[in-house]
Amino acid sequence: MTTLDHLGAADLRAVVEAYNDALAAHREPINRLNVYPVPDGDTGTNMSLTLGSVCDELGGAEDDLAAVCKAISHGSLMGARGNSGVILSQVLRGFVGVVAESGGLDGPGFARALRAASDAAYQAVMRPVEGTILTVVRESAEASAQALSANPEADLVNVLVAAHERAERALARTPELLPVLAEAGVVDAGGTGYLLLLDALLHVVDGRPVPVPRVGEGALRADARLVHVAADEHGDGSSDLRYEVMYFLEAPDEAIPAFKDVWAGIGDSIVVVGGDGLWNCHIHTDDIGAAVEAAVDAGRPRKIRVTDLAEQVEEERWVREATGAGDVVDLPPHASEPVRTAVVAVAAGDGIKRIFYSLGVQGIVAGGQSMNPSTAELLAAVEAVPAEEVVILPNNKNIIPVAEQVDAHTDRTVRVVPTRGVAEGFAALMCYDPEARADENAKEMTALASNVVAGEITQAVRDSTCDVGRIAEGDFLGIARDGIRAVEQTPAAAACRLLDVVVTDEHEIVTVIEGEGSTPADTRAITEWLDQHRPEVSAEVHHGGQPLYPYLFGIE
Repeated sequence: MTTLDHLGAADLRAVVEAYNDALAAHREPINRLNVYPVPDGDTGTNMSLTLGSVCDELGGAEDDLAAVCKAISHGSLMGARGNSGVILSQVLRGFVGVVAESGGLDGPGFARALRAASDAAYQAVMRPVEGTILTVVRESAEASAQALSANPEADLVNVLVAAHERAERALARTPELLPVLAEAGVVDAGGTGYLLLLDALLHVVDGRPVPVPRVGEGALRADARLVHVAADEHGDGSSDLRYEVMYFLEAPDEAIPAFKDVWAGIGDSIVVVGGDGLWNCHIHTDDIGAAVEAAVDAGRPRKIRVTDLAEQVEEERWVREATGAGDVVDLPPHASEPVRTAVVAVAAGDGIKRIFYSLGVQGIVAGGQSMNPSTAELLAAVEAVPAEEVVILPNNKNIIPVAEQVDAHTDRTVRVVPTRGVAEGFAALMCYDPEARADENAKEMTALASNVVAGEITQAVRDSTCDVGRIAEGDFLGIARDGIRAVEQTPAAAACRLLDVVVTDEHEIVTVIEGEGSTPADTRAITEWLDQHRPEVSAEVHHGGQPLYPYLFGIE
């Protein structure tokens, strides 16, 4: 293969394709580097998904350089997933901005492009932390500039090699700069993903092979331990804040500084990227309402995604196991039978999935409280079911706004029943008529769902307080729609205390959905309590298998 001294449109497209393939191959090893106990998604997965969106955008682009650069810039902004994806999008946008202006890429142009990439990444993060992807990008940019300073005639491959060698050394030093990495015995995950970009460039420019994953790559040292951290691998300070909030913000550029100032007071891991009236915004916070209200004050937020960070790791495990090769849409045998209106539901847990299917649901999207599916994933399910009209059951309040975006992106008629839990979803299906129109179904199903009193049992992830009293990490919480109503040492005790509050003489049925962490003894204690204290109520027990919540309740 001939070594290139100039990168054109076709070459840049080839770099993106090689980088996409490399991230897909290295996704799990990079994920294993992400050792934080409360991460905002696995780094390898988020970077890979971001590149996938870039490739999708490139698929419809013309072959000229300006169009390719525009597709990379827009695709990375719109497809960025998680903090690492947002940072990567800025690296790519800064890089191709210089490429487009220069009409291609030679040695000096590469150095300028890498400097622009580094500057864009740092500017996107309100509180940059060294020992992260930011450090690796910056040092590679510095090395490329130094290579040109030492030899102004240096060609593209020599400048690129200098950047790659420095990036490798910078990545190896990240544990020295970030103690949490040293304690865990790993290097930075985001920096590892960035190094693959330089590998992809060297592959296209000089024919060098892109490294393949090695057995055990990304695994923790035998003596490593997981730690509660005060830093985030994606370049910003992190803490034990509960929620990740992301959305696109349509706002004038001059409104963004004030918007960032508001966010600085309510959270951390803040990344705001974009321009020309469209911004991709990311924050960790305990105040979801304030995070969204800041956007309303500045402009118009859309595609809002909220993730409960404390629960994400466990539910992500379930989704991975449930989806195998990564397809988040599951269709039962009866989904092949055409109907006038089909139902798509979001669910986590094999038992819950089976119940939904038995009630007539044609498509399941794996997800829930922490693993919120994207609009694209819900759209894929809508397009897969055998009906021209579809009702979506989000079964989680954070997924409702995402589900409401689907109708605008399909020729099918889509209506959303705003179910906030699986018990409401089960109840809504009691009046589902596959031969009725979606509007009629949605109206009737919404009315039934609204009559359900929902409750749940989960375990506290940190010390806190509530109206009931003090909460210690590990306590079991009984939660109703209006907040925490029980704090106890066992799931059965929390369940009985919660039911004592929410089940009244007007109720007839209590549906008990067992999840991971439930036991036959606890379930028997709950049903016996109902027999003794609410004898007029009948209990129906189902095994849902959902993670994080030993028990879910639907009270009618």
